[in-house]
Amino acid sequence: MRRAAGRPPLTSHEPPDVTAMQTIRLFALAFGIALAILPPGIASAAADSARDQVWAAEVAFARSMADRNAQAFAELIADEAVFFSGTTALHGKAKVVEGWAGYFTDKEAPFSWAPDQVEVLASGTLALSTGLVRDPAGKTIARFNSIWRLEGPNRWRVVFDKGSPPTPGPQ
Repeated sequence: MRRAAGRPPLTSHEPPDVTAMQTIRLFALAFGIALAILPPGIASAAADSARDQVWAAEVAFARSMADRNAQAFAELIADEAVFFSGTTALHGKAKVVEGWAGYFTDKEAPFSWAPDQVEVLASGTLALSTGLVRDPAGKTIARFNSIWRLEGPNRWRVVFDKGSPPTPGPQ
């Protein structure tokens, strides 16, 4: 216990000086208790943030095709990704990038996509994005389904991708 120079000894009614480390510990304890008793709405804000991050990642993924940027496309693919082309699966980032290279050769993108739904696990580490795929004329041709994994702070990458017949999105 520290006393200021020239101060008389503490009486039983005077609180002791609190060191900086004690202050930090008390703050951390209070913060931990506050987190533990927060209403569920606050906890869902973190999930919303993850949802927003995945939505933005999916939009960036689609923009990489529209911008004809194969490098940006590759940056959003996990090293151990599996992408389906019909019933054939491409295993690993290198195979996916190689398999999709042909989609980046023409001046115009052969298709486009946009998310209409994103759902994130409560853990905030895995997510599903889905939405419609359209041909260059805007006709709906499929629905994409992508599984995203959090691989670092605010760093989401696709681990699974598979198209399906077009179905309506959420209403």
